[in-house]
Amino acid sequence: MFAATLILPWLESLRREFPGVEIFDAHTHIGEHDPDGFRCDREELVAALAEIDARGVVFPMHEPDGYPPANDMVMREAAASEDRLFPFCCVDPESDPAAEAERCLDAGARGVKLHPRAEGFTLDHPGLQGVFALANERRVPVLTHAGRGIPALGRHAVDACERYPEMHLILAHAGISDLGWIAEDAAKLDNLFFDTAWWNVADHLQLYATIPPGRILYASDMPYGPGIFAAFCFLRVSRAVGLGPEALRAIAGGQLARIVAGDDPADLGPPPGVDAVGRRVIETERVVSYCSVSLQLAFRGFDPSESISLARLACQTRRDGTVGELLHYADRLLSIAQENGQAHPEIPYAMMPATLLAMVIAGTPEVGAPPIAV
Repeated sequence: MFAATLILPWLESLRREFPGVEIFDAHTHIGEHDPDGFRCDREELVAALAEIDARGVVFPMHEPDGYPPANDMVMREAAASEDRLFPFCCVDPESDPAAEAERCLDAGARGVKLHPRAEGFTLDHPGLQGVFALANERRVPVLTHAGRGIPALGRHAVDACERYPEMHLILAHAGISDLGWIAEDAAKLDNLFFDTAWWNVADHLQLYATIPPGRILYASDMPYGPGIFAAFCFLRVSRAVGLGPEALRAIAGGQLARIVAGDDPADLGPPPGVDAVGRRVIETERVVSYCSVSLQLAFRGFDPSESISLARLACQTRRDGTVGELLHYADRLLSIAQENGQAHPEIPYAMMPATLLAMVIAGTPEVGAPPIAV
């Protein structure tokens, strides 16, 4: 109810400013055996994509017993999705990955997914060279997890892109493991991409400000990340750094459609640069910092209520104008988070949807408060 009553009107207001934006999600999952307990089937995923009129790339969740059956399941489910889903296969470098990738690509898979953290490998693993060579030969994308806990991932990714120039390598989760230094390489390599499947607004701002827009691909990480939130975050941060309609259409899905089809990616020019983020607004930065702490706590099953209370206190200000209006708006969202927490004290994550929205809005003060009442 929260998403339907609040985010959808915001999305529509932003979409009216940027007509022609069609969403093609680069990062979604289905499966039922992941040790983390998450489950998602085709019907659930398709319904979530349809809510924002999107289609998406889909691949299996983590499969401790091996990927071939899960890859077959994903391809069957994608075939039954009426062109809403585009299957990628997952491979483990210890289990003849090139042969499995070739089998799946021959059967209709459109790309390959790697999860070096789940399977405990690095991108320079000898078993991946055959996968990269196959992707280079067929000009198909390879998407790899690029969150924390993967040594030298960025350096190995750059090396792979240089060695296999026809392979399109996508670093998931905004490439946060190496985002601080990799922008110069990304500008030189037209086959290195970053998906937006992440939650921290500061990371999004650095991604959109420093990585060329033609190298950024919209993504949600469903079911782990709500697609409707990912769409709102993408549109708001894009507006905050001043990207134009052509860049938005490419990030939203146009560039991914080219990559999945094996076409050359479009060149959309350089990134806007860090100055595009605008001046610092210390009051809103305090709200972002406390929201970030609360999100980290909730993601790990701890009570985030104290940090949310501090975020609300940070919203209290004598400022008027745009900043005062925005802080008042964030405070109202955080009060909804507290109400949700009181209604569901056994579920720390219940407070997170409204907190995520408050963080993104506070982190993009130059865009102002949304035109939809809370």
